[in-house]
Amino acid sequence: MYLVLDNVTKVFTGRGATGEVTAVNRVTLSIARGELVTLLGPSGCGKTTTLRLIAGFEFPTSGQIVLDGKPINDLPPHKREMSMVFQSYAIFPHLNVFENIAYGLNVQRRPQDEIRRRVAKVLDLVELTGLENRAPNQLSGGQQQRVALARALVMEPKVLLLDEPLSNLDAKLREQMRTEIRRIQRQLGITSVYVTHDQVEAMTLSDRIVIMNQGRIDQVGSPAEIYRRPRTRFVADFIGRANFVEGIVREQRNGTLIVSALGAVLTVPAPDTAVQPDEPITLVVRPEMVELNAPQAQLAGKIRRTSYLGSIVEYDIEVGGQLLSLVEHDPRHTEIYGEGQAVTLRLLEDCLYVLPK
Repeated sequence: MYLVLDNVTKVFTGRGATGEVTAVNRVTLSIARGELVTLLGPSGCGKTTTLRLIAGFEFPTSGQIVLDGKPINDLPPHKREMSMVFQSYAIFPHLNVFENIAYGLNVQRRPQDEIRRRVAKVLDLVELTGLENRAPNQLSGGQQQRVALARALVMEPKVLLLDEPLSNLDAKLREQMRTEIRRIQRQLGITSVYVTHDQVEAMTLSDRIVIMNQGRIDQVGSPAEIYRRPRTRFVADFIGRANFVEGIVREQRNGTLIVSALGAVLTVPAPDTAVQPDEPITLVVRPEMVELNAPQAQLAGKIRRTSYLGSIVEYDIEVGGQLLSLVEHDPRHTEIYGEGQAVTLRLLEDCLYVLPK
């Protein structure tokens, strides 16, 4: 593996020098060359501190960070061959686009012809050619973010670090920049670590997602693995939306479980861990795994909330004293069911997932 965090812990002294706060707790992670890995989690989960430890802005209390086979724990940031794109862009307002991008190369006292060549190459990569002489205040938010990205890439780092770089952009521009960052990362094949609390960003950009919670890693996997087979209730609830349905195992049969839940008998895929008859389990039921007024419905319910969002319709439906969230994606449906209306439901049993114990 190219970048390795081995049992890394970071402890800060509490306010007033009283007590300690463990921001990162025994994190172990291996990242392959050319991979884009996203650290995802709520505020305060330790993802930004982990990124700062990789960058060298913080030093581990214990554990080791290794890049390309060499320990880098004690190296300052400028000797780690990494570049970071910050949330605030950190563009120098008194320098034009070219000067901003060339800043790091000038600090390294590179020859001027090399600087011009490398800046021109990266300007073309981020599609800013022709804007070299613009001042930062003459650029849009998306263009400023491209300048910040170009300034990091022009240094030809071994690892690109991105700390919530799109959080200051509006929704449409954020979507465009997600696509651009992924395109550039794949084109260059550069190893990248991306920090965000935005699930859509993580799902769109990542080769693998690292879900962090209270300083620890809860799960590492591809976007599909994280979404379809969450290891904990926290992961299932944090990635996308989920209904949690309690059930009782009746029997196990040919790789499936017969489960009683919500007053119905369901046949669902068996988990990797063994379960016994009469054992309570929790089913993860994604909103898109429920069909409304479909043939072979198993449940009856009453609509408590309807939200029409154009391409989708969201419902909250009371079933057996529990609220289930449901999403209909099919724009061909002309009927939108109103609050208080009685409906039937069909759970897509082969898509349901039994949470591990």
